[in-house]
Amino acid sequence: MADLHSNTRLETFCDGVFAIALTLLIIDIKIPTSEGIGTTRQLWLALRHLGPSIFAFVLSFAIILITWVNHHRFFRLVNKSSGPFVYANGFLLLTVVFMPFPTGLVGEYLLTDHVAPAVVIYNSVTAVNAVGWILVTGAALRNGLAKDEQSAVLVRDGHRNGYFASVVYALLALTAVWFPLGVAIVTTMLWAYWLAFSLRTD
Repeated sequence: MADLHSNTRLETFCDGVFAIALTLLIIDIKIPTSEGIGTTRQLWLALRHLGPSIFAFVLSFAIILITWVNHHRFFRLVNKSSGPFVYANGFLLLTVVFMPFPTGLVGEYLLTDHVAPAVVIYNSVTAVNAVGWILVTGAALRNGLAKDEQSAVLVRDGHRNGYFASVVYALLALTAVWFPLGVAIVTTMLWAYWLAFSLRTD
């Protein structure tokens, strides 16, 4: 019973971190200042310039939301805890909390000649997020935290998926040095796929 209570507290803490990270994403979307805007057309033009920031916000919101859903499902597979598991989970949360920074970069530089570093960092963070999944699922497997054998099989599947995702997003980060806009499109399509896949999964 103590282990279950420990995981309940841990998941509650994690939910709070996810909620804060989602909220922080909106901070970089600023309402256009009234100074310099004398007509309705000028306001529409100013709002159009917010397009990249809104795109980055929606994409990152989807990424964190999918991560939260997967995290919630993962915690249904474990009923015990351990020190390495808690710290691995903390590292995963670190990658989630860091997400607003690359989101702001992409929103600021997406349609400029300096977009490459923003897309490189964005995909690097998602690659490190996948490493977080490798660590947390690995800790669960090594410490025998799964509820039963069927749950352990699903945790192992998640562990393998973490390796796959880390390689894919690391390669995208590298490719973004030369083809940042193309990589931004591929990244968006990948997460759209993960969203559709998540919606079909119980």
